[in-house]
Amino acid sequence: MTEGPTPGGSAATGSPPPGSPADAKSAYQRGSEILTEIYAGDVIAMPEGAMAFNDVMVKTLFAEVWGGRDVLSVRDRRLLIMGVIAARGQTDVWKVQAKAALKRGELDPDELRETLIMLAPYAGYPSVAPLVVACEEVIAEQAKKLAGG
Repeated sequence: MTEGPTPGGSAATGSPPPGSPADAKSAYQRGSEILTEIYAGDVIAMPEGAMAFNDVMVKTLFAEVWGGRDVLSVRDRRLLIMGVIAARGQTDVWKVQAKAALKRGELDPDELRETLIMLAPYAGYPSVAPLVVACEEVIAEQAKKLAGG
C-alpha cells in the first residue's frame, strides 16, 4: 500500500515536508557536498551538530544559495564574492577563493590577476594591494602542484 505525500512533501520523491528534521538533515548533507565541491575539497563542513552556526551556514548558504539556485554560475558567484572580499581587504579569505577558482578551472592565472586590476579602483587600492601578493602566492602554489612539486 502506497501512502500519499506528507503535507508539503512529495510522494514521487519521498521527500520530507520542508522544515521537518529529515528535511533539515538532507539540506545539511546537500550543503556539505556543495561546500566541498565549491572549495575543491580544501574546505569541508564540520560534522552536523558540532556547532549551530556551522549548521545554519551549511544549510542556508551552501544548500540554498550556492546549490539551490541556478541563475548565476559558480564562477559568477565566486567573482561577486571575490569583489566583496577585496573591498574588505580580507587576504586569507581571498586566497581560499582564488585557490578554488584556479583548481576548479573557473579562472586562469591571468584572469585572477585581472580581477584585482578591475577591483582596485572600485574597492580601493589600499584594500586590494595586499591581495596582489596573496594572488601571486596562490598562482605559484598551484603551478608547483601542477608541475608535480
